[in-house]
Amino acid sequence: MDDTGSELKTVRLRSPVTTEDLVGLEIGNVVYIDGLVYTAREGVYKKVVDDGTPLPGDVASIGNVNFHCSPAARVNPDGSFEMGAVTATASFRFSKWMSRWFDISQAKVIVGKGGMSSADYREHFVPRGAVYLTTVGYGTGALLGRGIRKVRAAHWLDELGIAQAMWVLEVENFGPFLVESDLAGNSLFERENAKIAANVERLYAGTRPATLRRYGETDRREDELI
Repeated sequence: MDDTGSELKTVRLRSPVTTEDLVGLEIGNVVYIDGLVYTAREGVYKKVVDDGTPLPGDVASIGNVNFHCSPAARVNPDGSFEMGAVTATASFRFSKWMSRWFDISQAKVIVGKGGMSSADYREHFVPRGAVYLTTVGYGTGALLGRGIRKVRAAHWLDELGIAQAMWVLEVENFGPFLVESDLAGNSLFERENAKIAANVERLYAGTRPATLRRYGETDRREDELI
């Protein structure tokens, strides 16, 4: 339920996704994905954006949902793959690549952990009709792994390694994810953080200041508790 006690809206998206598919999404909605999802993070971004290496396929073969993650994958002796879990990684680290990445990949959905800044959403996502989905809490790698039906391909595996390679996954009911940014660039995290910040002073109203502070909270040696 949301903070009003209402049931959270749940949406199923099929990749490749169109901007029209994303029009009704609101921050805080729960999303599950069917179709194709690919992993790409700094190794792929450096190779494609910085070095100018062409993508290994078009939208029809890799999808347009980019998951920032490190997979728990294995290459079998016969060359097939197994992937039991996928763990999201923090997306803010990839901000400098996003504008060019959207232009090259035509991605419409970025999935990751922790979100990006509202400035990133306005600058990179909104002009391209894209949204950001965040994983729900920690320890969901195995849960997400249940939605992986097949590993379609692993690109640049020998060069980049398991964590950094581009994995193309066929998924069904893959999630849950939360809509962190919508097509207008609104941010779920920034909205909720603003609510918390507004109440912090009221929470501590009438209490005495702390006698000792933890290391880093004061620049007075005599106040520090290490």
